[in-house]
Amino acid sequence: MISRSALAAGASAAIQAGGRRADLRRDAWGHGLLAVAQAVTAAGAEEVLVDSPGEVEALRLEGITATITGEPDVDPALLYGLPSAEGLPTTPPVMRLVGRVMSTKRLRAGEAVSYGYTFRAAADTTVALVTGGYAQGIVRALGNHADVEIDGALHPIVGRVAMDVCVIDLQGAPAEVGDAVTYFGGTGPASGAIARWAELTRMTPAELVAVPGAHAVRGWEA
Repeated sequence: MISRSALAAGASAAIQAGGRRADLRRDAWGHGLLAVAQAVTAAGAEEVLVDSPGEVEALRLEGITATITGEPDVDPALLYGLPSAEGLPTTPPVMRLVGRVMSTKRLRAGEAVSYGYTFRAAADTTVALVTGGYAQGIVRALGNHADVEIDGALHPIVGRVAMDVCVIDLQGAPAEVGDAVTYFGGTGPASGAIARWAELTRMTPAELVAVPGAHAVRGWEA
């Protein structure tokens, strides 16, 4: 999900910080080229950096100046709401990566889940199978180390992350099929999770948002 209000706020903050050429390569880091180009142009950017002459022409038809050469000077952390080089929050995150609860299951103490049984329940609990796996950018290194947000509370990813799903320990909290599962972004406790992901995976925030931006279904919210 891409937040229109966070995108507008990030574009404004980035341009006010002094930038004039925004880096919109890789489909605006997975956020959607046209929408981000419109936002930064409205905020005062003079041009945007893109990947191909075809994108330059497509944006020209929208009245936006684009180039495939030169260096960007708009701070991408401010624009996209990513953590700073020090891992600190900047502007509100523009992207919120969301899955859904597919099913729930009681797990007895000692029982294991997912490939290789890298997680065994220390006590009786309930786990949820949720959409989102390494094909959608939920990096395998996050299994047994990162949390997700369900109904305003954090719950751990347990076991290995599979291609299109992963398992969450609900730790006694209720969950229904179809409930939203936030991996990072939004305004709740998972808002700044991308910084933790960067620590765990040794990937940059740019890489972590570009992968789901390219492979997950994109939607828009206020």
